[in-house]
Amino acid sequence: MGTTDSTARPHAPSGGAAKTRPAGGPSRKSRTARRAGRGGGGGVIHDNIRHTTRFTVIGNDLAQHPDLSLVAIGLATHIQSLPSGAKVDIVTLAERFPEGRKCISRALNELEAHGYLRRTTSRNPSGHIITITVSCNHPEPSRAAAPAAPAPLPTPLPEATPEADSAAPEDPSLPAPSSPPGRTVGKTGGRTGGKTAPRRPALPAVPQPLYPAPGLLEVAFTVVAGLRRHDNRLLVSTAEAEHLVPGVAAWLERDCTPEDVFHALTRRLPDTPLHRPAALLAHRLTDGLPPLPALGGPPAARHPLQNCDTCDRAYRAPEPGTCPACTP
Repeated sequence: MGTTDSTARPHAPSGGAAKTRPAGGPSRKSRTARRAGRGGGGGVIHDNIRHTTRFTVIGNDLAQHPDLSLVAIGLATHIQSLPSGAKVDIVTLAERFPEGRKCISRALNELEAHGYLRRTTSRNPSGHIITITVSCNHPEPSRAAAPAAPAPLPTPLPEATPEADSAAPEDPSLPAPSSPPGRTVGKTGGRTGGKTAPRRPALPAVPQPLYPAPGLLEVAFTVVAGLRRHDNRLLVSTAEAEHLVPGVAAWLERDCTPEDVFHALTRRLPDTPLHRPAALLAHRLTDGLPPLPALGGPPAARHPLQNCDTCDRAYRAPEPGTCPACTP
């Protein structure tokens, strides 16, 4: 006479046993049709199957991001699904997808501006400069690239006037104010002779990029720093370069290459001495700003990389020769 263990857990049917649906039970298609009827016939209906292999978890903060474009969200999903070490440069992605280099470049800049990508450059043991890309599936708000706030200008000291001097009576019990050694202060509050140094006028405003990604600003700074190699008169200070970099980045966002911006800033320079080259560059960045590119246009022709015969810099052209910077 056999016994039954009532404490044993029931086992699932073996792999060879076929799972059968009770007779007369609703099928999967009928359940989906009933859900569609309850929804009033509008909106999406999910017919999902649970994945057990070859899947990637994507957060809704990315999939439903209110500020990212559809191309950027799709590109971030593709990058997060790749294994570590996979190439995600613009050339590789343009060969994989039909959007083209310019559209992919804008999407990468969007992801970098919102913290989903971090791109840094370093030099490998062979001496070549490489780009290291870090993909973040849940970026912190502090990681998102934001334009640096301009440093506050120093508050000028109020100048003394003869009326103020006469209005304030002097107390004979107080000692006379002393001036710093080697400097004589007059009634006008200036230096020797009552003259003050004239304040230099501020530089003209420059365009600002829509997505000031660190990689984009780094390329723009390289363009500004390389102008003096073309003409020694285009040497600018560090503060002036930081003022011009956002304007160059705005050009790069409008599908301009670094060579295009370099040529626009250095063409037909006047023969007379440049008293303030940064003001001239800021005016050219604003006056010649190209329009934003149309979305969905045909991709531009991609020429192969060539090495300049003069400066040995890499540039794109259909045939070998000299880069635009070295072309007279």
